[in-house]
Amino acid sequence: MEILGIDIGGTGIKGAVVNTDTGEMTTERFRLPTPEKARPEEVAATVKELVAHFNYHGPVGTGFPAVVQKGVVRTAANIHKTWIGLDASSLFSEATGCPFYVVNDADAAGLAEMSFGAGRGQMGVVMMITIGTGIGTALFVDGILVPNTELGHIEIRGKDAETRSSDAARQRKRLSWQAWAKRLNEHLERLENLFWPDLFILGGGVSKSADKFVPYFNLRTRVVIAQLLNQAGIVGAALYARTKFS
Repeated sequence: MEILGIDIGGTGIKGAVVNTDTGEMTTERFRLPTPEKARPEEVAATVKELVAHFNYHGPVGTGFPAVVQKGVVRTAANIHKTWIGLDASSLFSEATGCPFYVVNDADAAGLAEMSFGAGRGQMGVVMMITIGTGIGTALFVDGILVPNTELGHIEIRGKDAETRSSDAARQRKRLSWQAWAKRLNEHLERLENLFWPDLFILGGGVSKSADKFVPYFNLRTRVVIAQLLNQAGIVGAALYARTKFS
């Protein structure tokens, strides 16, 4: 089944039509900039433009940078606060005329990697870590998703962890790869001690530069790089929509 997957991020809104049986994108990825401040009505207008680009009329899966419960947004760390309590699925459906299924963006990426990427066939406790504007997490136990973990927001050294260890923090502080790796290692080490995972999968835009920071890690958990890279959010969103639509 071919379904449009959309990945809404802090800087860009990306989408493509996905073959949900193979995980392959059957169209070129199309990207539009995320509106400044990411207010609901402006994001919805951008999503409408993206759907129109594909001349698409079926179900749509969307990865969203927040806790999402039954389509309703519950947090707003890197988006406008007016999203909180808003039914994003209904907002996007009304804007486009398509049925929308909205899921946490890291959960979407994790679904893709567990189905078609680095986590395929992996049992035990697996944690997908998406590193970009913020840090997203997806937790799987024997292949089953535990939704909305949001472990980028645990407290480390009295601060929200992602404000120290995200790629945005690296760029903002102009940290060397080694200095930033030390911060990220501390974050992952905390997750190790809380969950004792069998595998970390690192994704997000910075994962393509993994050779610059992973060698500095000192962790007991095996670390692998996401195979779908920045496509994971799109593919996983489409997969999520398939499970809900069918």
